Amino acid sequence: MEPDAPLPKRSGRVTLVGRPNVGKSTLLNAALGHPLAIVSPTPQTTRDAILGVVHHGPAEIALLDTPGLHRPRTELGRVMNQAAREAARTADVIVFVTEAPDLTRVRRAPAKEGEDLPPLRPHPGDLALLADLGSEAPVVFVLNKVDRVRDKAQLLPLLDAFAKLREFAAIVPISALREDGVQRVLDEVAKLCPEAEWGFSPDELTDRPTRFFAAEYVREQILRATQAEVPHASAVQIERYVEPTGDGALHIDATIHVERPGQKKILIGAGAEQLKRIGTEARLRIEELVGRQVNLKLWVRVTPEWRESLQRLEELGYNKGETS
Repeated sequence: MEPDAPLPKRSGRVTLVGRPNVGKSTLLNAALGHPLAIVSPTPQTTRDAILGVVHHGPAEIALLDTPGLHRPRTELGRVMNQAAREAARTADVIVFVTEAPDLTRVRRAPAKEGEDLPPLRPHPGDLALLADLGSEAPVVFVLNKVDRVRDKAQLLPLLDAFAKLREFAAIVPISALREDGVQRVLDEVAKLCPEAEWGFSPDELTDRPTRFFAAEYVREQILRATQAEVPHASAVQIERYVEPTGDGALHIDATIHVERPGQKKILIGAGAEQLKRIGTEARLRIEELVGRQVNLKLWVRVTPEWRESLQRLEELGYNKGETS
């Protein structure tokens, strides 16, 4: 009996699309088995399209995490939306991600006492995004955060409602945070990738340079350490990035841009303790990524209205239409 012929290699660009905070970055990290993308409870955490490469059986899946599509209030928001739409337009496969509702926060009272609760319905934002998606690429529908709902039967009307909106290549309920169902998402996506030779080596994780993630990991700690308007008004610019020779330390100087003096004061903190904590936690994240010692120095600068200036956005690396 002859052995089975090897499966043909596949390689595809797969874009994660969805509203802010539905778990796209968490899904990317779970698929990679590495915390590459930054995550936080703050909306619009992801500002750039970030590619992570997953080799899954015979398929090379270039997963592209995108900014959450939202109603923009700044030029930065418009740039983020454009990056997400461009990434979806050029995808071989689209993974549309939404979330199961948090039933502890959703008011669902029966019309009359004794009647059943009304079924869960799609979020209006999801309806708008799905209507905006083209029909060229196949779409895998992912319902994330299903661990929120104890009785999974409550999700069936919601899944049925989405299934009636358009034809999906597959519908997969998951909990990305618990890494439950993520492999099935990859199984479904792998089947849809076109037959092609791989473009990345098996040990390549991303096409982004390390200095990009150095800035991201500083911003991640700002998101975790501050509240209100500070996270949205902050951007990180790498001013100096010196690779060592041999086993020496990586040297990074970075400037944190904020829009108002009060935001600068919050970031620095009493006795500069806040800034020290942000720097320490970011340095540990960068060292985990590069596998060597890192010397990280941070400064805070007031750059008024940088989110509204296309020139400033360009200087800070937020380029219109850039997806890689």
